Amino acid sequence: MRQPKSVNALEDLGRVRLSENFFLRDFLHSEIAIIHGFRNIPDDPDLAIAVGKVLCETLLEPLQARFGKISIRSAYRSTEVNHFGNVNKLNCGRNETNYAGHIWDRRDAEGRMGATACIVVNRFVPYYERTGDWEAMAWWVHDHLPYSDMEFFPKLAAFNLQWREEPIRGIYSFIPPRRGRLTEPGKANWAGRHDAAYAAMLSEIGGIG
Repeated sequence: MRQPKSVNALEDLGRVRLSENFFLRDFLHSEIAIIHGFRNIPDDPDLAIAVGKVLCETLLEPLQARFGKISIRSAYRSTEVNHFGNVNKLNCGRNETNYAGHIWDRRDAEGRMGATACIVVNRFVPYYERTGDWEAMAWWVHDHLPYSDMEFFPKLAAFNLQWREEPIRGIYSFIPPRRGRLTEPGKANWAGRHDAAYAAMLSEIGGIG
């Protein structure tokens, strides 16, 4: 599939269904692109669609099935959009660190495919705002879903959720006072189950699954 050059072609691309509840259009919104006039469209639509399908089917759909509505904050970024966001300090890492991350249509330096979406689990927000316990959601995902990387942010407990070939399964937080690495391979808390860490969350917010 070629990069769309017309409104009709872009509409067709946006209608590509990545999973039961998600379409590619859901992931193309970018404030940087809107304000600064960039085209946030994949150079390689086939690769973006392929990794987007895995992200949705293996991570977003199970999470939404368990906790209800997920809101997409930021997802796909073109290399142009991400580079502009990086050099202008708009919370974007370097392009090279975002290949197989927010830049879905580029493989990383090791040739691995991947995709990242920054999401909000709507049902989780009141619990987080009352308790500050972002770790509950982090550990639930760690125990139940085949993610590669998570990064949590203070507002609404939004977090980057990445699927990638050869997953790392590491969790980082930008939320004080526990800003830093929660877990990664080699840490004592990485293996095994962590049911106690999210028992209170499940008791309070329940779920639909």
